[in-house]
Amino acid sequence: MQDAFDPTIIIFAVLALFVLYKLRSVLGARSDIDRRPPQPATRRAGDAPTAANDSNIIRLPNAGGTAAQPRPAPTPADRWLAVAGEKAWPGLDAIAAADGSFSGTSFISGAVAAYEMIVLAFAKGDVATLRNLLEKDVFDSFEGSIKARAAAGQKLETTFVSMDKATIDDAALRGPSAQISVRFLSKIISATRDASDNVIEGSAERTIDMVDLWTFARPVSSRDPNWKLIATETAH
Repeated sequence: MQDAFDPTIIIFAVLALFVLYKLRSVLGARSDIDRRPPQPATRRAGDAPTAANDSNIIRLPNAGGTAAQPRPAPTPADRWLAVAGEKAWPGLDAIAAADGSFSGTSFISGAVAAYEMIVLAFAKGDVATLRNLLEKDVFDSFEGSIKARAAAGQKLETTFVSMDKATIDDAALRGPSAQISVRFLSKIISATRDASDNVIEGSAERTIDMVDLWTFARPVSSRDPNWKLIATETAH
């Protein structure tokens, strides 16, 4: 007895042919893509890198194919803005041209250290330290004040509290000498006592704000790297 004809066989056969047709069309489309030359990955400016297009890319200098742009030469603002006002820029440029080792930031650091040393040495009457830091005319003035204080039996007590700001106010190359003026904003406690230890000037407790304009000089051709104080002024 022959088996009855099952119509589902025809249905499955039609479905199989349809599936094979779709697979062939899809695979054929993929093979066309595979035959295309590789396209460079692109990303708009500002897009975040993604694993698909950036994670394995090593970018070479000037990889975009555009000509490299030359870096602009440093301007005075780039070189001196952190340590000096605009008035001082031409003078600092002249000093740096005459002395290739000159550094604005190093100079300011040294000037701040010298300021504190000079203030404290003057209070203590330490003329040996002052002699190494001051030009002769300034040293003579400081030494005269120290001698007058001692002759009167007075004593100056000074505590250096803080250096709030130090900036180059002006600069110039005057012949072989580099001269730089620095404006110091500091806080100190200062009191003058008489022979009986009474405070006759200043305060032993109150902090005062100091604004000083000091000028330092150094021959640019000298092997001695030290600057000396050549002028002092109480600024406002």
